[in-house]
Amino acid sequence: MELDDIKTAWQSIDHRLQLDNALRLNDLRERTLDKTRRKLRPVFWGQIAQILFGLLFVLLATLLWRHGTTSIATILAGIVVHAYGLATIISAGVMLGRLHDIDNSAPILDIQKRLLRARTWYVRSGMIAGLPWWFLWVPILMTLVGLKGGNLYADAPSMVWIGLGVGAAGLLATWWFHRWSRNPRRPDFARKMDDTLTGGSLRKALAQVEELRQFEQE
Repeated sequence: MELDDIKTAWQSIDHRLQLDNALRLNDLRERTLDKTRRKLRPVFWGQIAQILFGLLFVLLATLLWRHGTTSIATILAGIVVHAYGLATIISAGVMLGRLHDIDNSAPILDIQKRLLRARTWYVRSGMIAGLPWWFLWVPILMTLVGLKGGNLYADAPSMVWIGLGVGAAGLLATWWFHRWSRNPRRPDFARKMDDTLTGGSLRKALAQVEELRQFEQE
């Protein structure tokens, strides 16, 4: 066998190895990203549930508007309830948009960046839906009383103000705990808090994509 024939044979073998590696990598990519899509399904349905949850508050406020209350305090409570419902719906809609923007045919680094943006908004969406509950129960109670023709602020103003005061104290305590948990002297605790806020599904999806990215670089 001549030297040219040997070189051609080696090039053919090398081409086949490269093709085989590419096929294996593509198969691994498809299987990994398919798992990632499945991991994100709970997040998707969670946002759908949040939209339905927000609609309940919009409906509650709408019933108050149809009832035609004249109490300024009750009207303000209804506005707060209505605004909370809309904010909850909008934040869930933005999160669904972030999930929809994740294109599995894009480069892994791009997928990873979009997942990270989705994770950031997921935390913000949770804060929008959760933190107001420190004081939101007061406007909700005022709205419910208003639907029955009553005026909670006129009948029990101390209850309203005490409830709002407790809510403000709760928000302040939450803010302090957040700052305390992010202290550089407690990195492990801060990481656990981030994992809790992010949610298991997004965290696992990010971990799978990171493993795939590292494998492609090797």
